[in-house]
Amino acid sequence: MGLAVGRRTVFRPEDQEDFGRVAERVSTGNIGLLGAGGALEVERARLRNAIATGALLTSGRHLQHGDAAQPGRNMEVFTNCATAIASFAEFYLLLNGSGVGRAYDDALITTDWGQAPALGLYLAPDHADYPQDAAALCRFGIELNLLPWGTGPEQFGPEAEATVRGFLAETLLPSLDGLPEGAVLHRVEDSREGWAKAIEVLEAMAFRAERGRTLVIDLSGIRPGGSPIKGMQGRPSSGPISLLRGLINIRRHVIEPARTRDPEGEALQPWEQALLVDHHLSVEVQVGGARRAARMATKSWRDPGIRRFIRAKSEGGLWTANHSVMVDREFWQRLREGDGADPLTAQARMVFEEVTACAYINGEPGFINGDLLEDHRTGSAWDKPVHEDGRDFRSARYQVDAAAGLLAEASRRAAQARFPVTTNPCGEITLHVTGGYCVIADFAPLMACPVGFEQFRPGTAPEDVARLWDERVEDSVRLGVRFLIRANRMDALYGEEVARTNRIGIGPTGLHEWAWMRFGLGFQDLLDERRSAPFWQALRRLSDAAKQEAAEYAASLGMADPVTVTTVKPAGTTSKLFGLTEGAHLPARRQYLRWVQFKGTRDAAAGGWAVGSDPLLAEYEARGYPLRELRSFPGMTIVGFPTVPLAQRLGMDEALVTAPEATPEEQYRWLQLLEAFWIGAERGNQVSYTLKVYTDRHDLESFRAMVREHQPQVRCCSVLPSRPDNELGYEYLPEEEVSTARFAAMVENIHDGAVQEAVDWAHLQCASGVCPI
Repeated sequence: MGLAVGRRTVFRPEDQEDFGRVAERVSTGNIGLLGAGGALEVERARLRNAIATGALLTSGRHLQHGDAAQPGRNMEVFTNCATAIASFAEFYLLLNGSGVGRAYDDALITTDWGQAPALGLYLAPDHADYPQDAAALCRFGIELNLLPWGTGPEQFGPEAEATVRGFLAETLLPSLDGLPEGAVLHRVEDSREGWAKAIEVLEAMAFRAERGRTLVIDLSGIRPGGSPIKGMQGRPSSGPISLLRGLINIRRHVIEPARTRDPEGEALQPWEQALLVDHHLSVEVQVGGARRAARMATKSWRDPGIRRFIRAKSEGGLWTANHSVMVDREFWQRLREGDGADPLTAQARMVFEEVTACAYINGEPGFINGDLLEDHRTGSAWDKPVHEDGRDFRSARYQVDAAAGLLAEASRRAAQARFPVTTNPCGEITLHVTGGYCVIADFAPLMACPVGFEQFRPGTAPEDVARLWDERVEDSVRLGVRFLIRANRMDALYGEEVARTNRIGIGPTGLHEWAWMRFGLGFQDLLDERRSAPFWQALRRLSDAAKQEAAEYAASLGMADPVTVTTVKPAGTTSKLFGLTEGAHLPARRQYLRWVQFKGTRDAAAGGWAVGSDPLLAEYEARGYPLRELRSFPGMTIVGFPTVPLAQRLGMDEALVTAPEATPEEQYRWLQLLEAFWIGAERGNQVSYTLKVYTDRHDLESFRAMVREHQPQVRCCSVLPSRPDNELGYEYLPEEEVSTARFAAMVENIHDGAVQEAVDWAHLQCASGVCPI
């Protein structure tokens, strides 16, 4: 599994699947932000070794993009977490691979898309992706949802062809001759910046209410689909049809209906228009086939349209974002003891009932305690200045021009907003609603162990080994803090905000394995604060060391004291590289299939993989891995990787607790302890955590009682009701539980020596009660 993740997201050909080479180029690039030679070379060597051993995993973004060219690159491709206040800004960040949060509070929305100009679209007929023959027309019809998914040449008859040709004639301009007088012609450049600029021009015209004008967007300059993207390890580009589809959907589903909406009605208020625009754009974000868009959408519980927001995902099909409602102390107080006749109390209770009713079905929306987020708690979020010239979204690669006035108006609104901060999609980072970044990194204390795990029993490391181990863990934390602060010196769109906050987030992963091997403690032990005091004291010392290092190192470079330092991120990519439990999470299963998405499908007519498919699909198919094409994500195929958690292979046995085995109360207690000892009272972000509640054990009312009691006690937590896998109704789950017998059979069918070596069959058989003699 780790090798598969490395091949898909980290390794370059020159790495030769050697993580030491990855560490070499990543450390070189990061240190190069300050220069080279002398003391910097010593720092680089230490950083390289910490990364190579896995003690400092950084993040998938740094592992993928880090190299000697980093000082000349833009920060966007190195940031996991961002926010945006405008659709073009969010789109650009998503295209750069950032996860992006956006607040859709009424007070923050500047634009009525019903005031957008008439939108004309053009793709030159001689472009390689303009559909001409039957096969191309069929493919275009499928991609634009004109034909059922799976339509083949035999089903593509004259009627279907007429449908597609009619759509082309109706949707696209035949030429650029004879445009209306005063029309704005915008030619899209073949780059992320070019795609985003097209949306900026459109959104800025809507903000200025230029409804009486015409904007024509020419997509002919975009490279054909399947062309390699140099910055994404040569992965295939999506071509102009993807952006065309997004623009068609915005025109058809947002601009046109917004023109005729009832201004006093609930439907298609400006906040909902923004939500829809962002959804249609994010559908088109498939970065080199390796990453889909990751978004967070939040809205204040006080807003009149909050009920519609709560239901937007379950009833409106807006699947591209995580949805959460921003609440505060007043919300929970009114819920518990407010006067039911008071309109705001009634609103709070309605919101709680609606959220929990929806969340009990699909886990969304969630609650975020906005007033507990660091910049809100301290008040520093309201100190962000307003700039009229667009400088707060400007870098060497992208400069705002058309939308400078839009951003200034949004900043003025945010300065008066009740909730001036929101979070990234996974909830672990606090960011200003008008835009900001956080560079994040994982450290894995287990991997800092100086000797092999077979040399001592869990919790009994010799004193000299334990001392060196602890020193190496702290050194990894300090190296990680400096690593992130250096990254904040890169050229960035949000350079003004980065300089103001110098925000970073470093957090542990593989906590359960470390607790077991270093302290001899399982999950149940960790919940007993007295019994597990050595573990929690060690974590607090590391938190203090991180914050001390951040302040001192930033000062030495003449940078601001970081507003936030600690976090616990999901750590999916980095943890999988070494088989660790992810971030704060318990292991999901004792053995399971980990499904991973790859871009591509089989070409039924040709009998192989379709043009533009990820080449790894053919390789995994040949090795015998299970593969399935997806219906809910057209054009994508999933590959199943048999996985046994490292925690199980370390001999935890009865001490191992999986997520389904821990009660919700125990997991909330775990989060509270992590917030107290790692995040800390000051300069901390949040813990990203998904808590599964099994509906065969908790009905709706007990679910509500649990949320009402525990959710106010943590900054944020995603509560995901779950049922047995086969009852969930999803096309697939990222982790599919399988029986020991089925697991063994699948592994036997895979012709990959690395898989056979990674699975300790004797241990797996013992865990299932069939120890071999």
